[in-house]
Amino acid sequence: MNSGVVSANGERVTVALPCTIEQFLIARDLPPRTVVVEQNGEAVAPSEFPHRPVRDGDRLEIIRIVAGG
Repeated sequence: MNSGVVSANGERVTVALPCTIEQFLIARDLPPRTVVVEQNGEAVAPSEFPHRPVRDGDRLEIIRIVAGG
């Protein structure tokens, strides 16, 4: 296993690679069904989280979905 550095919401984060978006979220206590993710400026469908690799140097924007009225 290698490690890499990604930018998550503007913060540098060291990540164990290989890693998927789903694994990245779970490692940070973010249930995948509660967030919207953009990877390098591209929206990622939740169905892709288990298959989409996180790579060294990626920029991730993670937004929590909050229900309310």
